[in-house]
Amino acid sequence: MMYDSPAVLDAGPSDGVDPDEFVRAAVRWHFDPETGSRYWLDRAERLAFDPRRDVKGVDDLALFPDLSDELRQVPVADLIPRGYGGGARLLNVFDSGGTTGAPKRVVQLNDWMRHSTAQVDRRLREHGLPVGAQWLTVAPTGPHLVGDVLQRAAASLGGPGLSIDMDPRWVRKLIATGRGDEVESYTDHLVEQCRRILLTQDIGVLAATTPLLERFAREEDLLERINGSVRAIVWGGTHMDPDTRHLLATEVFPEVPLIGMYGNTMMLTALLERAGLDASQPCVFDPVSPYVFLSVVDPATGEPVAVGERGQVIVSHVSKSMLIPHNAERDTAVRVRPAGAHAGDAVADVAPVPTVKGETVIEGVY
Repeated sequence: MMYDSPAVLDAGPSDGVDPDEFVRAAVRWHFDPETGSRYWLDRAERLAFDPRRDVKGVDDLALFPDLSDELRQVPVADLIPRGYGGGARLLNVFDSGGTTGAPKRVVQLNDWMRHSTAQVDRRLREHGLPVGAQWLTVAPTGPHLVGDVLQRAAASLGGPGLSIDMDPRWVRKLIATGRGDEVESYTDHLVEQCRRILLTQDIGVLAATTPLLERFAREEDLLERINGSVRAIVWGGTHMDPDTRHLLATEVFPEVPLIGMYGNTMMLTALLERAGLDASQPCVFDPVSPYVFLSVVDPATGEPVAVGERGQVIVSHVSKSMLIPHNAERDTAVRVRPAGAHAGDAVADVAPVPTVKGETVIEGVY
């Protein structure tokens, strides 16, 4: 018989549920033999604690080891909680960019897609993004999460979403093998596709990566067009250091608000820059209670760093459809107090670590 989940697990991002209560309910769901996924029910036997007994709130997610490497091999069907019965609507299988090894895979069910889209939509509206404007999104699609998030964001704001696909894995491979001339040719190819859209269509929102925005700045016709008609730029993918952010915001695109986006596959959504900040202030990303929790720790000890100090970013995703606790990201950031009632840390000035497990991190065009 199908198990009825506690109502709290169906809460939306505006329902104001208590994060600790949500985490307790989610962990019970994912580790109950009637509702949990095959992956977590099998994995429970090899944990050093009892999740249903010992996880009492957000802070206890740190009891889990980082198991995200196992998502490189797990059959995706084993990730779907059996509590959905025949009602699971699997929309997508996303995987990580494969920057530091084989990609890790996650599933997106219909209920989580709705919650993710709702929280992104709300934060974009806080930034005053135009409703009904056409978007141009230049981002990876296919198995990558970001293109889907941006296309759904455009639709939620009532705007048609034009898009240009990119292949970051190919670019990283070219860079790693010293084929810089081919990287430049591929970037030219992306820019030319963008030119055809920007110069012929009324684009109100441009979503692109930092390297592409820097590349647009070298094209006088695109620079004039973007500053003359685009009403907001959403940047994401690769990181943007504070000096580049200040330069782009004050000199390259002085008439167009720049809005940062920070997300990754293990987060299963994206975080939008805190509204109300200017280019002279750090770029801050708040967590999304009760689903996405951030912590900033000393990588050597695993202990939280002081507020205002830099450390490694730890991300936990907790929802009815997926549980990905205590994932050590390939990012560092400054620890900041979160806004409002969000649990965990906010992060500022996110930057990549230079290496992960001995492998150099290559960001490339994405």
